[in-house]
Amino acid sequence: MQLIKTSDGDFEKRFARIVNDRRESDKDVANVVQGIIARVRADGDAALREFTRRYDEHDLAQDGWQIGKDICAAAFADLAPDLREALELAALRIRVYHEEQLPANRDYTDEAGVRLGARWGAVEAAGLYVPGGRAAYPSSLLMNAIPAKVAGVERLVVATPTPKGVVNPLVLAAAHLAGVDEVWRIGGAQAIAALAYGTDSIAAVDVITGPGNAFVAEAKRQLYGVVGIDMVAGPSEILVISDGQSDPDWIAADLLSQAEHDPSSQSILITDDLAFARLVEDAVDVMCAGLATNRTARASWDDHGVIIVVSDLAAEAPALANRLAAEHVELAVDEPDAMFAQIRHAGSVFLGRHTPEAVGDYVAGPNHVLPTGRRARFSSGLSVLDFMKRTSFIALDEAALRVVGPAAVALAGAEGLPAHAKSVQVRLK
Repeated sequence: MQLIKTSDGDFEKRFARIVNDRRESDKDVANVVQGIIARVRADGDAALREFTRRYDEHDLAQDGWQIGKDICAAAFADLAPDLREALELAALRIRVYHEEQLPANRDYTDEAGVRLGARWGAVEAAGLYVPGGRAAYPSSLLMNAIPAKVAGVERLVVATPTPKGVVNPLVLAAAHLAGVDEVWRIGGAQAIAALAYGTDSIAAVDVITGPGNAFVAEAKRQLYGVVGIDMVAGPSEILVISDGQSDPDWIAADLLSQAEHDPSSQSILITDDLAFARLVEDAVDVMCAGLATNRTARASWDDHGVIIVVSDLAAEAPALANRLAAEHVELAVDEPDAMFAQIRHAGSVFLGRHTPEAVGDYVAGPNHVLPTGRRARFSSGLSVLDFMKRTSFIALDEAALRVVGPAAVALAGAEGLPAHAKSVQVRLK
């Protein structure tokens, strides 16, 4: 863990290194993924069966390629009542929030008499990647599947690895609750390739969303353009901005909430109180020792954790936050809105001391699939718009064409495109 101060002479150099540290896949990952994609495109189901046997240690021919809707329904029915209610509450809040995102169609006639507008519609099929093993999260399935359903996607397909044939019942229960149409027991880059190109067993989709490891993220990057994707996601991030009035245990827990995701995750605290920073550091050590995820959280905090001590929190923290453009930003101060007004780049912002990031992961409503690796500078979290597309339309009558047509003829002529000009001119005579 690094502790640096803005008053240090080498602060800018050290902070720039933190900002530019990608913590993401390298050329080796890219080359492996490229080979997997090529094999799946060429050999289809045979490649999927081979890769599943190699990486997940089970045989699709024996264990089955799909998990039926009846099995998902049974998994939901078998949940403990409190867990079922928690999933239902999360699903309801996610659905209501995303229904408010639905865009409106436009249809109007301007002063030249030209009818203009745009019509929104959902993609026909969407593929959702749901990690298996350590990162098997039913909450992520809800966050991806519910916006797709709200958007109006007709065919919703889940690909999820089942290491050694073991199925995560919580994921299946969430699939039932979200109304998923197909669940395939396939993971890794090979699943992304299958969803993008299709195989004899799996029909191709139009959009692929959902988190995954470095190989999954790289496969989505390489296949963007063949299909739409939500984003290329990297390791999880949290930035907590707190004065010395917060409870150190609260802040330590917030930092560890992201550190426990992956050894490559990053947790950063910005504060104006050195003594408070030390208390948080001690609390992280104590709390981390008691976590079942201790090994992962410890590695993340030791290798990538950062505490930054500033002289003036209100004056310095927002600018540092904007350079980091973190996935999650907590403002643990008395008047968070004033600081929030200065935060331009963040995936999602959590206002006040009683708003831990973990609430956003589950039941707040906004999507927890967010840009990482400073991509919050130019992209947003997952929404219904990721499963929709806009088609514009134009309608002119003879009078409207006489108003705007001559300008089109002039511009086409200037660009050296006489057939463009002619297609307007012949209608003006």
